Amino acid sequence: MKKDKLADILIEIFLWVLSLVVLVPFAIAILGSFKNQAEACAFSLRLPSEWIFSNYSQVIEEAHIFRSLFNSLYIAVISVVICVLVAAMGAFVLARKNTKLSNGLYLFIYMGMAAPVQTIPTIRLMQKLHIYGGYTNIILLSVVFNIAFSVFLYTGFFKTIPREIDEAALIDGASQMTMFFKVIFPIAKPTTATVATLIFMGIWNDINIPLYFLNTSSKWTMPMTVYQFFGMHYQSWNLVFANIIMIALPVFIIYVVSQRFLVSGITAGAVKG
Repeated sequence: MKKDKLADILIEIFLWVLSLVVLVPFAIAILGSFKNQAEACAFSLRLPSEWIFSNYSQVIEEAHIFRSLFNSLYIAVISVVICVLVAAMGAFVLARKNTKLSNGLYLFIYMGMAAPVQTIPTIRLMQKLHIYGGYTNIILLSVVFNIAFSVFLYTGFFKTIPREIDEAALIDGASQMTMFFKVIFPIAKPTTATVATLIFMGIWNDINIPLYFLNTSSKWTMPMTVYQFFGMHYQSWNLVFANIIMIALPVFIIYVVSQRFLVSGITAGAVKG
């Protein structure tokens, strides 16, 4: 009994120490966003000698934050909606069909979670499709890169739903689409919230896809605006920190609101079928 209690205490201490890896840099960023350029470059936890709130207004003006906010929301929201709908419908079919073809398709989609991204061929493909550089190719790529994980979670959850629910809805006269959207899909709210939250955070924080697949700064997403204040010959860390805090704030709010769904959604979607 004493050994178990000691083990729990050691694990708790370890987790507290591990949390400092995230909390300390975040605290440095918050404090640095209110410092002048020289103090921010020190990357310390000291309080600012003078609290400079104008750093945020400067970032908003110079980085065109509101325009970038619209770009990020537009790309992320549309990508999440498409990914959730496509993944949920596809996963339901895979969960209900127990054939070699459906199992093979599930494994093929599952492999997409580990498949590497080939940037140059993808750019050439988007150019051939005449959609390179705009919102369409970013949304399409965001859906493609997240669809495998979404199908994986949804399929695991749908396999836990008894088939009798489907049969009861069909006997009552519901069509296949009505049965799915009015009976099955509402049951999957925790998984939907989990998928939507994780995909949204991933797309919002992603910098590689916008960097390679957007051809104009007017379409930059929020993370891309950091380049306004950081480069090879110019590094204004106080503005970079202020920009980072503004980028992280929407994701933090969404995570706090939806965190009660995350554990249940991931657990339900990770069962072995």
